[in-house]
Amino acid sequence: MIVWILFLLAVVFILALDLGVFNKNPHIISTKEASKWTLIWVTLSFLFSGVIYWLYTTDYIANPDNLKPAVASMKFITGYLIELSLSVDNIFVIAIIFASFKIPQKYQHRVLFWGILGAVMFRGLMIFFGVMLINKFTWTTYLFGGFLIFTAIKMLFSGEDDDFQPKDSFVYKTLGKIIPITSEMDGEKFFISTKTAKRAATPLFVALIVIEVMDVLFAVDSVPAILAITSDPFLVFSSNIFAILGLRSMYFFLANMLAKFSFLEYSLVAILAFVGLKMILHDFIHVPEWASLGFIALSLLVGILVSLKFGKEKELTDTDLEQE
Repeated sequence: MIVWILFLLAVVFILALDLGVFNKNPHIISTKEASKWTLIWVTLSFLFSGVIYWLYTTDYIANPDNLKPAVASMKFITGYLIELSLSVDNIFVIAIIFASFKIPQKYQHRVLFWGILGAVMFRGLMIFFGVMLINKFTWTTYLFGGFLIFTAIKMLFSGEDDDFQPKDSFVYKTLGKIIPITSEMDGEKFFISTKTAKRAATPLFVALIVIEVMDVLFAVDSVPAILAITSDPFLVFSSNIFAILGLRSMYFFLANMLAKFSFLEYSLVAILAFVGLKMILHDFIHVPEWASLGFIALSLLVGILVSLKFGKEKELTDTDLEQE
């Protein structure tokens, strides 16, 4: 438990440092600043795989699957890459939510900060119950695998007409019945007094709640995906947390370049289908850890390169069609 406590304290310290020092004053986060922090988070995540290697050579952390240190490190990196790649879809939705509620850029970081706190708690609970189910009921492995393949197929054939509309969502309508909602804003406050209500939720709070709920929905895909790699609680949780912590800087880094990565969706389909098949066929086919890591890394690399090469042409074609 000492390792778990130290890890959680480190996460709390990093978040406190983030909001209290580096982003104490609301400001628009430039692409340069976001790229710097994205690089920092990715570097820290890969360095932590070294910590994983060291932990699994000692008795400081429980090792229920009797993993060798090198295998544990590879599983952590594989899980981290899966979570990071699946976060791309989350970034698209966050951008839509911010645009829908007209959240100023300088306040977006604050919304994402509190969203991260909620995501850490919800992911922790989902991972706990997911690991418990797999360990107690082995047949749930096939259930999770089938669900991931279904998600991949649905993602492959979903059209652009299925755009998410935050103000038409069940979450927004339900929240409006619980507390008055105002379109007015007062700095970075979540609640303000209005002429019609003593306490009304500002667009910042509404965006936060919608983002939290959407993150839970995305976790329904991402948590089973990483459970296909390992059911070791610490590896699943730590890789999830590192991906979540880096999500904010990655959002600001990619926010203005989302159209360029339009082909990355196919990489996500390939990754989900791969991990789904791995879960279903785990009793018949053993996929080495290096092969899983290699497939996921290659899928992401191909998706990024194809997007950079053809994404701009696709964007120009779509613009021409809209003008016609």
